[in-house]
Amino acid sequence: MDRLHDMAATSAVLERAKGAVMALTGCSPETAYEELMYRAKAAERTLLEECWITLGTLAAPPPPPPPRPAQTRRSGAGSDDLAEPPEEAPALRDDATALARLGRALLRVHSPQGLAAVLLRQLRRRVDATAIMIYQRPHAGGLELIGQAGLDELTASQWHHVPPLPGVAARDSLEAQQEQWLEDLEAVGHTHLLIGDPPERWPSRAWLPVSVGGRANVVLGVLCGRTGPFTESDRTHLRAVARLCAGRLRSLDAPREPAVDAAADVVQGVFETLPGAALLLTPLRSASGEVEDFRIDAATPQAVDAVGRTGRELVGLRLLEYRPSVAGEPLWQGCLRVLATGEPYEGEPLAQRVVAGGVTELVTSAPRVARLGAGLVVNWVRHDPSDRQEQRLADVQRLGNLGWANWNLVTHEATWSAQTFTVLGRDPARGPVRLAELPSLAVPEDMPALAGAVGQLLRDGQRFDVPFRVRTPDGIRHLRVVAEAVADSSGAPVEVHGFVQDLSARRNAELALVESERAMLTQHGVLQAERALATRLQHALLPLPRTPVDLAGLRVEIAYLPAQSGLSVGGDWFSAVRLPDGDALFVVGDVAGHGIDAVATMAQLRFTAKGMISTGSSLTGALARLNRLLLHSRDPHGTATLILARYRAEGRRLVWAQAGHPPPMLLRDGRARPLERPAGMLLGATDAPYYEEAECRLRPGDRLVLYTDGLVERPGECIDLGLDRLAAALGSPAPDPSGTLAPLLAALLEGERRDDVCVVDIRVPEDSG
Repeated sequence: MDRLHDMAATSAVLERAKGAVMALTGCSPETAYEELMYRAKAAERTLLEECWITLGTLAAPPPPPPPRPAQTRRSGAGSDDLAEPPEEAPALRDDATALARLGRALLRVHSPQGLAAVLLRQLRRRVDATAIMIYQRPHAGGLELIGQAGLDELTASQWHHVPPLPGVAARDSLEAQQEQWLEDLEAVGHTHLLIGDPPERWPSRAWLPVSVGGRANVVLGVLCGRTGPFTESDRTHLRAVARLCAGRLRSLDAPREPAVDAAADVVQGVFETLPGAALLLTPLRSASGEVEDFRIDAATPQAVDAVGRTGRELVGLRLLEYRPSVAGEPLWQGCLRVLATGEPYEGEPLAQRVVAGGVTELVTSAPRVARLGAGLVVNWVRHDPSDRQEQRLADVQRLGNLGWANWNLVTHEATWSAQTFTVLGRDPARGPVRLAELPSLAVPEDMPALAGAVGQLLRDGQRFDVPFRVRTPDGIRHLRVVAEAVADSSGAPVEVHGFVQDLSARRNAELALVESERAMLTQHGVLQAERALATRLQHALLPLPRTPVDLAGLRVEIAYLPAQSGLSVGGDWFSAVRLPDGDALFVVGDVAGHGIDAVATMAQLRFTAKGMISTGSSLTGALARLNRLLLHSRDPHGTATLILARYRAEGRRLVWAQAGHPPPMLLRDGRARPLERPAGMLLGATDAPYYEEAECRLRPGDRLVLYTDGLVERPGECIDLGLDRLAAALGSPAPDPSGTLAPLLAALLEGERRDDVCVVDIRVPEDSG
């Protein structure tokens, strides 16, 4: 059971990380997964570690921290006097932060020109970029500049259109589908046409193909004002930037490719005279030769897509734009088969909208595909009303898993539909059975009831609806038979109409539901008992003071509110204690998960943290040891977030460190803001963490709030909105003159709470000396 829980938790973390990457880049779920795998491999981390780091970085990415004195910049891997982290650790962290910042900036980009401006701002410091160029390759060849930043008007005008000539690095990059790194202008000046007058304006340049869908037709140029080669770190970073740009460019409305040549108008004119819905398709292939999509080169007026475009309006679109679901339909495989073999393909009938006399109607038609030169012609053959009626009847039987049956009581003829044989599990070669013989197909226990119903219908013409079971090679099936009689002028039954329906899936679901309800009741009792035990243990471990307390000259109030949904107790905790030297220690933490395990881990971390700080350990040293403790606990995949803060009354000096936890909120002079977080990874994410300390000098009248994420997080919402709500609530005048936490909690917590909430409210008296 624990293993299933771990697998579910890991899957949830992966899906959240993929969703974050998709939201920032506009890429597909598959591309987001590949991006996470690429980052993990490049940084030599596990996929789970990369997911946690991605979520932590995207949730609240801190700016690059300024250099700190040696005594407050300590690693989290040893004793209090710990070694500095490996040299590449800050670089990896800075790259992740820069990419996260770029991803958020791309969400506000609505054109290639805007994209170029964002890239120039983001890459100016990283690689000394002074100009960005984005080229697109039209179908006719050459290049077209669709976005630029940092170029003067003359250069942008001269290089706006690039003819299909060799020696242009941007075009060569697209032709070879490879990156071009121009780092020695003197060497490449003899073989390339260089942008710029003079070219030495940009001593080094990088051209990277950007795949917006299949083979790259867009190339990104980064022109740098520095000399010398790009480092491997620079190249890796620029490749990641290109992948981010691909997702955003894919979501922009790029101009459609023009028609192949002037003859396209003639072909379209011919198609406009054809009856019915038809398309002329040209295959679009990847670099490996596989068909990735088809371009619509001509379309009849009766061809219509989901947004109402018809005829000439469809020319230039991709088939997957015209009909996004076609990739999962037999028609797609049929098109590929026709391309490969040349033999026509005719598919099953399907429903499609067509325009007739300006009116759109839904008709049933079958797609037919034939080869025309290197392309395909797809047309849809309409079925007449009788065909449609027959098809609808067949669809009803198939979807309802039922079949009709007729019994002529005068001629003793029986007629069954093909689906009836399927439902009864009977070989059609054996033919149907007479109505009086129908009970013989049932299992022995159900024969009497069915025979009685058939006999009463034959004698009195009484309609019946009877459940029964049959034994088939696939096992027992639960069926239902409904029949009624047609009488002659004297009232005697002469014909019987009916249907047989397979209810096995419903019956199995009912039985499974009953079993599930029993299991749920049992599990509910277990969970209630576990919650009661965990709650009692939590209350014993976290005694909550009923009134504010005084610590080192500070007024401290604590609130703890358990979640209102679910049966499991969470792992939120707090500490507010006086240390042996008179300082005050404040701790707020949150263990991932719920239940007894979360409470046990919470207790272990809470008391260990207090013990280490009380015996002289530094804050970063304590976090490093707690991380090691969590990694070697009974749940090696468990994680926790944490804030440690030490307050010294002399000088009102607050030193704090954090492990993936939301920042404290400071209220000063009526304005609330979150403190800038020092670097710190959540506990349990990696065996080589990095932690820093930060210092804040408090003033008389200041109010500092430490809290867990349940106070600010809401489902489906960015945590930044929750932080803004908390700042606004702290900055508004308090309606309660007593200064308690009640107004703040009432303003922030609406509806049902899905997570525990823990708040430590610290106030510096106005008359503090």
